[in-house]
Amino acid sequence: MPSFNLTDTQEMMVATARDFGRAVLEPAETALDKMASPTEAFASETYKKAMAGAFQLGFHKMTLGQHVGGLGLDHATVGMVWEELARHGVGFAASLVASSVVPQLISFLAPDNKRLIDRYVVPFCEDTTGTHLTAWGSSEPAVGSDGKRYHDLSVHHRTAARRGHEGWILDGEKSAFVSNGGLAKSLVVFACTDKSKGLCGSGAFVVPADAPGVVRGRAEDRLGMRALNQASLSFDAVAVPDDHLIFPPSDAYPMLHHAIVTVGNLATGYLALGLMRAAYEEALAYAKTRVQGGKPIVEHQLVAKKLFDAHAAIESTRALLWKGSWHTTESFPGDLKTSITAKILATRNAIEHTTAMVQVLGGYGITRDYKLEKYLRDAMLLPIMDGTNDTLMLQVTPLL
Repeated sequence: MPSFNLTDTQEMMVATARDFGRAVLEPAETALDKMASPTEAFASETYKKAMAGAFQLGFHKMTLGQHVGGLGLDHATVGMVWEELARHGVGFAASLVASSVVPQLISFLAPDNKRLIDRYVVPFCEDTTGTHLTAWGSSEPAVGSDGKRYHDLSVHHRTAARRGHEGWILDGEKSAFVSNGGLAKSLVVFACTDKSKGLCGSGAFVVPADAPGVVRGRAEDRLGMRALNQASLSFDAVAVPDDHLIFPPSDAYPMLHHAIVTVGNLATGYLALGLMRAAYEEALAYAKTRVQGGKPIVEHQLVAKKLFDAHAAIESTRALLWKGSWHTTESFPGDLKTSITAKILATRNAIEHTTAMVQVLGGYGITRDYKLEKYLRDAMLLPIMDGTNDTLMLQVTPLL
């Protein structure tokens, strides 16, 4: 049975994330949330300095091996850090989660490709400016969460790859919800190479974001998590060298999709957990000082029940996420059923209990004088991230 005692490394990483979150991420995220223009927000010194600080502390390279300059941390430790960062800045945390997808997949799928390691992985690990963000080009405008239809010719703007003179040529479009899409320096792009093989005719390509023919859309202007850059990507005859195909079409392609969903859902669950904690801690502090009926409202039964229910949800959600991380550490990529269930539970709880924490503050809960209204807006995005909860539920139900 896994231990619930934190190691010295875990305690140090969580404490570092907590201190950085309080001092840097929380004020930066609050400031970016108030900016009307996403373009202005992501060009601001506030965004740049906060992201640079995160890179200087190594939060972007936690799962990468020490031999390439990463921290080499296990998935349980990384999950604890994601929770702590999300507690103070869920948008920044989400960006950092997505930021390492290119070096991670190169390290996992093409560890002997020295050219790719030297070009994409080592510079990423060495970066202290926060500018080496990467992104995963997966979902498409007419597909969304239905990842098994990327190869379908009936889907408009389907991303496809064809043979060129010295490699591959990519054409197509990815949806407006590519995390870091408007800022990334490099991309992993899923594209169909052989429609006759269905999903197994898909491949994963590393693409420099400044390659001729790559076009970024505008940053999405969303309800919440406004510190997370998301933008569409399109490809017009983009030339990609042969060795940038890091996962060729094969019968093993569903395994890659399975691995990404398993790990990605756990990460989203930790984001939801951190955000739920933020809402709970804000409401609890308020309830201890706000007096109504001659006593702090924390002593009123209905308020106390809301706070207890949120506390119980946080503890039970964290336990399931830790189980998912344990599976991933024991046998990568882990257990799909546990990861999806944890993500759905975490994101449902985040909405339910963040809403309840707004009620604890009453009218103040919906004003911008307090943080609860932001937390509620942020929470609304989480059941959609990394596959909508409804789609994921249908995917996991046959595994029960």
